[in-house]
Amino acid sequence: MKPGGLASLLGTLAAIVVGGTVFFRVVEGWSWLDAYFFTVVTLSTVGYGSLVPATALGKIGTTVMIFLGLGVFVVAVQQFGRVVIEKRRTHTEWLVDHWRHRNGRDDGDGPEG
Repeated sequence: MKPGGLASLLGTLAAIVVGGTVFFRVVEGWSWLDAYFFTVVTLSTVGYGSLVPATALGKIGTTVMIFLGLGVFVVAVQQFGRVVIEKRRTHTEWLVDHWRHRNGRDDGDGPEG
């Protein structure tokens, strides 16, 4: 992902969460916490079922939020995983290089051979 891409992705996800929170606060009359909770639970596909939109507009808004937000949420989780895997790969390479250096091995065969 491009350097500004992650910030853009997280900004988009934050905008969807804020937009969903405000939407459900206004349309369903829920507290700010309940509206936020419902938005995050819905986007993460957990769906506890403790809150359910009662109005037609709330139900339509939920489906729109799912279609728009779920893709963004999934990409954000995927990018987080990519960063974690890359850090682990880099650390593993450092460990192998460090092991080779300490043991006087620079033949490129790795620690086993």
